[in-house]
Amino acid sequence: MKNILTILLFFSSFILLGQANSDNYSSNEFAFQKGEWLKFRMSYSNFLNAGYATIKIRGAKNNSNEAFHVIGEGKTTGLIGLFFKVKDDYQTYFYKESLKPYRFIRKINEGGYTKDKEILFDHETNKAVVKNYKHNTEQTFTIDNDVHDMLSALYYLRNKDLRNLSLNEEIELKLFFDQETYLFKLRFLGKEVIKTKFGEINSLIFRPIVQSGRVFKEEESVTIWVSDDKNKIPIRIKASLAVGSLRADLDEFKGLTHPFNIIFNN
Repeated sequence: MKNILTILLFFSSFILLGQANSDNYSSNEFAFQKGEWLKFRMSYSNFLNAGYATIKIRGAKNNSNEAFHVIGEGKTTGLIGLFFKVKDDYQTYFYKESLKPYRFIRKINEGGYTKDKEILFDHETNKAVVKNYKHNTEQTFTIDNDVHDMLSALYYLRNKDLRNLSLNEEIELKLFFDQETYLFKLRFLGKEVIKTKFGEINSLIFRPIVQSGRVFKEEESVTIWVSDDKNKIPIRIKASLAVGSLRADLDEFKGLTHPFNIIFNN
């Protein structure tokens, strides 16, 4: 069960970053706002409650520049929580004007496996300082100017126009994680109306091409549904793991900027 909540926070954040070009960024109308809060319910092998994850947005400032502060938290509950305790804390700070991150925090405890890291981004010098508080080390790395962390990527993405994606189009993206820049490929699978606890929702479907082995069952084992509206929030995530499967469903929400296009059946 190790990394199950990391999977949710990780993939919900970078899944669509491939369309994130500065050319089509619109600062006039954000897809999100301070006060937005999303809660996801995790289930293991389609029936066993595994835990919950939440992502919330707060306001912030850095050197008099307006910014957002996003906090992603996850923990195991129920029977799984008794045998395997997980408590994950991911935070990102990014500028309101450019949506580029300037600080990222990752504090996790997954069954005794712990990490406590902070990344400070400097996009003018293309450097990232990684502070490892567990081992009391500090290192500086060269980064690309448009690189994001796993949470800022989601919000940078959500202001993008995704209407012109072609079926089976594959997109590459860059993400700075821990102390490396990773390249991922994403495939657009089309659109689908899915049933949720709120009603039926129009969604866009994506599949990342992931590395098989330790966590995932095979290379293409993760599928994500994102709301096909101006909010672009993750609705459902399914992953085949090395042992069993994982599913995450949007369970609660508040503070959305735009109407949530739910289809109510009479």
